[in-house]
Amino acid sequence: MGISRRDFLGTAALGAVAVPLVSATSMPMRPLGRTGAQVSILAFGGGSRFVSYGEEPGIAALNHALDLGITYIDTCDSYGKNGESQLWIGKVLKQRGRKGLWLASKIGPRKYDDFMRMLDVSLKRLQVDQVDLLHIHALMGPDDLAAVSAKGGAYEAAMKAKEQKMARFIGITCHAFPDVLKTALERHDFDCTQMALNAAMRSQEKGAQPSFETVALPVAQRKKMGVTAMKIFAADVLVGQASPEKLIHYGMSLPVAATVIGMPKVAHIDQNVALAKAFRPLPLPEMKKMSGDLSEKNKIALDTYFRNHLDA
Repeated sequence: MGISRRDFLGTAALGAVAVPLVSATSMPMRPLGRTGAQVSILAFGGGSRFVSYGEEPGIAALNHALDLGITYIDTCDSYGKNGESQLWIGKVLKQRGRKGLWLASKIGPRKYDDFMRMLDVSLKRLQVDQVDLLHIHALMGPDDLAAVSAKGGAYEAAMKAKEQKMARFIGITCHAFPDVLKTALERHDFDCTQMALNAAMRSQEKGAQPSFETVALPVAQRKKMGVTAMKIFAADVLVGQASPEKLIHYGMSLPVAATVIGMPKVAHIDQNVALAKAFRPLPLPEMKKMSGDLSEKNKIALDTYFRNHLDA
C-alpha cells in the first residue's frame, strides 16, 4: 500500500532536509525557520540530564559538546536548583564567547511582570544581555493558553522582550496538548516553536488522538517557523524498544531544524554527535512502520505522562 500525503508530511517536506549544510566539524546544519540562523541538527539539552553532572563535569561536558560541533544550547529558568543550568551555561559562554552559537532559553511565569522579572534573572545567570531565542515554557492546555494570551500575559511580555532586544526571536514550547499548540501558533506571531516529536507519539490508527507531528508541525511549517524537536526518547521510555540511532534519525528526518537531547554522560554526547554526523533521512515507509509499531504500545501513556512532565 502506498503512503499518502495524509499519512505523512510528504516527500517534499522531508526532502527539504535531506542535504543539509555541513560545518567545519562535519556537523550537519539547518536553517532555523525565518530567523536566518543555521544551527546544528543536534542541540544540547540543558535540563535535568545536564544538571545531573554537577557543576565542573557539566561545564566540561558542555564544552566538549561544543568542541564537537553542537551549536544550539537549550536551557530554562527552572532547570536545576536555583538556576544551575543557566549559571553553568553562562560560565561556558563567558569563557569561550558566543560566536557561532545559538542560545535558547525558556521562561515559565504567565504574568507580564513575573515573566520580565524572571527574564532579567535569566540574563544575569547566563551573563548575556540578549538570548537568541526566548521561549514561553511548556504550554499546558486551553486555560493556560488563555493566560499566555491575555493582556498582561506571557505573550505580551515576550513581544516586549523582543522589542527591547532582550531576545532576538520568540517562541513557545509544548510537551502535550497538540491542538492547543496549533491554536497558539495560528493565533500569535512566534518565530519558533519546540514540541514533543517522536515515533511513538504519532499514532497510525484511524480516528486516533492528534499528535504534534500531524497537527502543530504543519502550522509551524506553513508559517515558516523554526522548529526544534524534543522528547526523542520519550524521557527514556523508548530506550530498548528501538535503537538510539533510529529514534534520533526519526526526529531528524522530520522538517525540523534540530533535535534537543539531554545527554547525561560524555559517552552519550560522543555517540549522539556521531549519529548526527552520519545522519541520512529515513525512508518514509520505515518512518511509518516505526510510528505504527511504537505508538500502538506507547502513545496513550505518553500523552498522559507529558501533561505533567516539563523537563527537556
